[in-house]
Amino acid sequence: MDFSPAHTIGGLSYWLAFMTGLLGSGHCLGMCGGLVSAFFMRLGAKGIWPYLAYHGTRVMVYGSIGLIAAALGAVLVATGQFGKFQGILQIVAGIIVILLGLDLLGISPWRNSLGFAPIAWLRQQFSLAVQRGPVAGALIGGAINGLMPCSMTMAMAVKATTAPSVIEGGLLMLAFGAGTLPSMLSASVLFGRLGPRLRGWLLKGAALFVIALGVSTLWQGVRYYMVMHRLLG
Repeated sequence: MDFSPAHTIGGLSYWLAFMTGLLGSGHCLGMCGGLVSAFFMRLGAKGIWPYLAYHGTRVMVYGSIGLIAAALGAVLVATGQFGKFQGILQIVAGIIVILLGLDLLGISPWRNSLGFAPIAWLRQQFSLAVQRGPVAGALIGGAINGLMPCSMTMAMAVKATTAPSVIEGGLLMLAFGAGTLPSMLSASVLFGRLGPRLRGWLLKGAALFVIALGVSTLWQGVRYYMVMHRLLG
């Protein structure tokens, strides 16, 4: 019987990742909406290509983060007893994802202050990207946006470390990125029209999906660890 975790990531995790991105639209608009709107106004974008370049690159950066996270998880697993360590990795990742979800709700005892790159440096690069022209500037801006520090992105990246393959780690982050597209594509139109209360409710919805993903990952890790513990002794 195959107890490989390749059977445990499944469609549920992809769906939860997508819904996290979709319901996180209030958070996205609150955190990045004004920045994105101002960027495109300064960019002087005309036509569809700058928008496709920006958001296509942004989502691809998410996918790349997923690939790197899954590869890192595979390296960590390979350094110890494969079966048991993979279960432990899922348990730890599940706990971290739950804490990040609680952080989004504002009730976590641990406040997330981590990010993929310094926020001040990213904002500076945003300003410099405008000078590169509509399409090239949009490509750079999309890459920068994909690296913006965010608890939701961090939670998905941590989950990706438990993916059974590097490709599936990338796909998990792509599912999350696809969920963010509706809000981010319309950021220039919707920003300022969603009141703080509605954005708050959407963020809470996204946080609940993050927590559900963490609980699922934790439970999968416990089950897998128990199975491998019985097999390996």
